[in-house]
Amino acid sequence: MRQDEITGIVERSAKLVAEHYVFPEVAERIAAHLGDQLRAGRYADGTDPATLGALVTADLQSANRDLHLRLKHHREPLAEVDEGPADEQFARLAETTMGGIARVERLAGNVGVLDIRPYLFPPGLAGEAVTAALGLLAGTDALLLDLRGNRGGSPDMVALVCGWFFAEPVHLHTMYDRAGTGRQYWSAAHLPVPRYAPDKPVHVLTGPQTFSAGEDLAYNLQQLDRATVVGERTRGGAHPRVGFRTHPHLELTVPVARSVHAVSGTNWEGVGVVPAVDAPAERAFEVAYRRTLEALLAADPHRSTADEARAALATLD
Repeated sequence: MRQDEITGIVERSAKLVAEHYVFPEVAERIAAHLGDQLRAGRYADGTDPATLGALVTADLQSANRDLHLRLKHHREPLAEVDEGPADEQFARLAETTMGGIARVERLAGNVGVLDIRPYLFPPGLAGEAVTAALGLLAGTDALLLDLRGNRGGSPDMVALVCGWFFAEPVHLHTMYDRAGTGRQYWSAAHLPVPRYAPDKPVHVLTGPQTFSAGEDLAYNLQQLDRATVVGERTRGGAHPRVGFRTHPHLELTVPVARSVHAVSGTNWEGVGVVPAVDAPAERAFEVAYRRTLEALLAADPHRSTADEARAALATLD
């Protein structure tokens, strides 16, 4: 890229942050910092989009470590639209990943597994796939919800999935925009499949890749005492964002709201979701499965699936 092109990208990024970032005072500081760094020649070596994106992202996040605030590099060219440039790619990804349903399985002991990755796609893209998976799992006695590879997605899909776990709609959180206007998010009031009974144990698996909407889902179930989180602390990104095309391969993502949870009065921004049971991410599945089998056998040692549960436990020893 030419130097005048680099200057244009950085100046436009600074302007968009100043106009849209959820915290106005922080936005002004970040925009000024980008201008200072541009004049100091920091971006002179950013002659390819990936390098420039990394340099600008580091400066965008220097004020408050907001991981959603970045100049994101895309290998595939972005659509020539201003806002939401990655939407078309997102839709294609939903199609090729079965709506984010990576795994649906019944394990020995009648324990269900639901692995959602790489994203919790919006209901319009993946609602049918997700509800189909929930319907298949409705008859299991316990669930392992694997979010270790979930990198984010839609708060509306989070609300849909949460609706499966609660008999009645539950207030999850309120999203406040830059002007202070709030929008409440509630768990879905209706699903076309049976809900998951409230007495069935649920473990949510997390790791250092779990981010954004994946954290939202884990945090909701944890704060509402509906699930036990097992694994490692998540990345810590709670601010929803919009995207702006600044170059055919660069998208500026700007957080435009903040979440306030109905139970905690705060969110997971910068701190992540803290597991109740610490375990290396690669061992979280085994740890959660063992806890689940032991709990099911303790509750009813004569259950119809007790023998296969004991056999499965033996293989974990």
